[in-house]
Amino acid sequence: MPGPLLEPLLEVQVGLGGRQTLLRFAPWIQVGIMAQAASTGSGTLEIPLGQPPMPPLERGHREKLVEIHTSFGELLTFFCKNTTIHGTIRLVCSSPNRLKKVSWGLLLLGTLGMLYWQLGLLLEQYWRYPVIMAVSIHSERKLFPSVTLCDMNPQRPGSLHYHLEALDAFAQESIYSLYKFNFTEGRDTPFPNVPDPKSPFKLDRGIQLQWLKHLGNQHKVGFKLCNSTGGDCFYRTYSSGVTAAQEWYHFHYLDILGLTPTAREDSHHSHFVLSCRYNSEDCQAQHFRKFHHPTYGSCYTFEGVCTAQHPGITHKINLILRTEPRVGLPLLSTEADIKVMIHGHNHTPFLEHRGFSVRPGTETTIGIREDEVRRLGSPYSRCTDGAVSVDVPLLYNSSYTRQACLMSCFQQLMVESCSCGYFLHPLPAGAQYCSRARHPAWGHCFYRLHQALETHRLSCDSRCPRPCRETSYKLSTTTSRWPSAKSADWVLDVLRGETPSLSLSPGRSQAPRSHEAKVNIFYQELNYHMVDEAPVYSVPQLLSAMGSLWSLWFGSSVLSVIELLELLLDATALTLLLGFRWLHGAQVSQPETSTVSVLPCTSPAARGCGTKIRDPGHPVVALERVLMEELG
Repeated sequence: MPGPLLEPLLEVQVGLGGRQTLLRFAPWIQVGIMAQAASTGSGTLEIPLGQPPMPPLERGHREKLVEIHTSFGELLTFFCKNTTIHGTIRLVCSSPNRLKKVSWGLLLLGTLGMLYWQLGLLLEQYWRYPVIMAVSIHSERKLFPSVTLCDMNPQRPGSLHYHLEALDAFAQESIYSLYKFNFTEGRDTPFPNVPDPKSPFKLDRGIQLQWLKHLGNQHKVGFKLCNSTGGDCFYRTYSSGVTAAQEWYHFHYLDILGLTPTAREDSHHSHFVLSCRYNSEDCQAQHFRKFHHPTYGSCYTFEGVCTAQHPGITHKINLILRTEPRVGLPLLSTEADIKVMIHGHNHTPFLEHRGFSVRPGTETTIGIREDEVRRLGSPYSRCTDGAVSVDVPLLYNSSYTRQACLMSCFQQLMVESCSCGYFLHPLPAGAQYCSRARHPAWGHCFYRLHQALETHRLSCDSRCPRPCRETSYKLSTTTSRWPSAKSADWVLDVLRGETPSLSLSPGRSQAPRSHEAKVNIFYQELNYHMVDEAPVYSVPQLLSAMGSLWSLWFGSSVLSVIELLELLLDATALTLLLGFRWLHGAQVSQPETSTVSVLPCTSPAARGCGTKIRDPGHPVVALERVLMEELG
């Protein structure tokens, strides 16, 4: 209620049964009365009560900030009359015809269900984040990839000479006991039966190469590996005796190398690369990086920064290579060839996975085609831009590749599970290589772990994602005899007598023709394929597809969706309001038959003070009702 009246009261003359009565109104209801008085042109307003009551003023004559419908029927009728969604007006227009009204209602519900069903399928497919591969062709000058070549002739470290001699004698005995083959026949020097008595080393003969007839197949050959307690054993079995002998020898060979980790750094004189030329210029020694592999021997990686400006055989890298006679038993490798691998710059070459062989006595021409893959990354695919975002510390001093990550992960699991590391991979800090002298059961642990890696049961597969940008090389090779029968004499004589144009270590070639090979490497074309991942549904494409479905079923737009949201908000507000009134027992509206208006007064002597007007159609009562609604 308003405060004390500080302004003069408004006087209104009301005719009551032929008698004029003066009514005074407070300032808070003067606005409507003065407006009507102004329309009569006088300062007083006469309201005859004998005439029919004035109709109640229409609600909504002024726009309100928030308006809530009084019932769900009114809300639905307002929505159907004003929405832009097709078909809803038929619910109102067909109200006299119940059949049509029910039919149109079912049609609207059916189309709404079909719409949201298809929208659900669309969103389900979007959240799978499918991709398509877009292939484009580009052409530009390319850097030659790195080329790694190995002579397949591992040298024996001097500190482990007697250890390996004992292993050769043990291998000779094992193969003779199985196949009655004597390695000493045809050799210039026989193998010793025992190592140097000055060496404290004693070869562990517990793991023997043997027939495994008790396994149900008399043709199986292999060896048995057990854990430290001997309670858990399994057999490495092979159907080929050659493969079994190589794997058995390789296991003992790495076991011995693990005794002296520095042995992997031993170097020896090699005349492997006799010549290297590119674009009529000699290669330089700094273009090669040399390392020794325990299985593949002396290896050289050509990392010369050569740009291929033109494709074709005339713009090639030309290499002349020579292998040397093998020392010791030929059990590490039965291949009389050269191992070659082409890979990216600053990538670790894993020749056991990607290497191929070049036969001595031939000229091998290798053509290169390059492909590049660019992946989107999360959430479309799992890839990484480098080793920083991978939780596996890379043990190789090179750029990130998935194979390097897998080998690093395997080596760390090896150290955790077997307490030692595999000799073919770098060691984590503080670890040592496996050897039966220090870790008697490392072989059992290694083969169990390696079997789990091959069957993808280790966590390494999930921990090592593919690079987001990866380059691959497609190779095509042709081979011909080199040198030919007619030119063999003078070519070999020149190779024996001349000083090599690229001499990585001093010496002259005295090898026969069968130990030399020529390798040519060139780009077949400078065009390369760029394979880019692209999302099947980007955000604009998703919105476009959703809009197409909405237009198909309802023929409307985004604003129609907002209208639906408005309907839901209004229905929610109405539900809360009705529920609140029901909980508190409030009346929706006051009975109009008991409407009483009491005229306020400022003094008991005022005329008409306290007069009660109960007629609901009386203008004063109507004015009060309007003002009360305006004031909330």
